[in-house]
Amino acid sequence: MQDSELKYFKEILESRRDQIIKNIKGVNDELDQLSLLELNDEGDHASVDNSSMVESAIVRQQEKELREINVTLGKIASGDYGICEMCEDPIGFQRLKVKPHAIYCIDCREIVEKSK
Repeated sequence: MQDSELKYFKEILESRRDQIIKNIKGVNDELDQLSLLELNDEGDHASVDNSSMVESAIVRQQEKELREINVTLGKIASGDYGICEMCEDPIGFQRLKVKPHAIYCIDCREIVEKSK
């Protein structure tokens, strides 16, 4: 992969990482605010609990993506970026444009998804 392509993907990944960190902080701040509310009845408690569960699920998903992005940035630094972890062939440029932190080529991704 050319240096300009690596730089392109690194910038995308760093931007996404920064956005995720900002999102997680915002959600955590919101959850902290919810915990400080004075709740008057069971409906209020149910609403806050539901909001907390949804927000927590979002945070878990974003934390997972953040871990994947950090691993991918490490691969860029070590020169291993864009190589499928299963077949060790290059991951297509178009696939990386859609999911810059992809670890499998299209063919191997399908195999992994079918085996789950």
